[in-house]
Amino acid sequence: MQAIRPTGVENLLGEEELIVSKTDLKGRITYANDVFLRMAKYPWKQLMGAPHSLIRHPDMPRCVFKLLWDTLQAKQEIFAYVVNLAADGSHYWVFAHVTPTLDDHGNIIGYHSNRRRPDPAPVEKIKPIYKALCAEEARHANAKDGMRASFEMMVGLLKQNGVGYDEFVLSL
Repeated sequence: MQAIRPTGVENLLGEEELIVSKTDLKGRITYANDVFLRMAKYPWKQLMGAPHSLIRHPDMPRCVFKLLWDTLQAKQEIFAYVVNLAADGSHYWVFAHVTPTLDDHGNIIGYHSNRRRPDPAPVEKIKPIYKALCAEEARHANAKDGMRASFEMMVGLLKQNGVGYDEFVLSL
């Protein structure tokens, strides 16, 4: 598959719209509502079974996804501001709420995500933070080293502010 190049064109999710998706344990899409299809600009057949990272925008720090996966593996929910890349190169910001789906025995069997249109003010506050985290990731020749370094940078920012990640995100 050819890499999609960001165009800089932003699409806005409707005020009352909600993007919903579900994934399996490997992060492959098993369900996407019609709002997701419209915003991501992918046909249903191309999304089903594809990794959710298909819509990952290059301006989205990888360390945020590490935190997301670490949190989900601990059977906890997480909130995050995310910029996604549509099939045509446009992008859209969302405020995501991601939860693990558990079976009757408490085992994780998948993941569920609801995304809504974020308020513009927190997005403007998070953009320079994400830019700095991405720059830290890019400074390292090895992608894993870059992600580790940006993760430590993010942890340092949280410590500096005396808050946990959830409290930080919800305070923006």
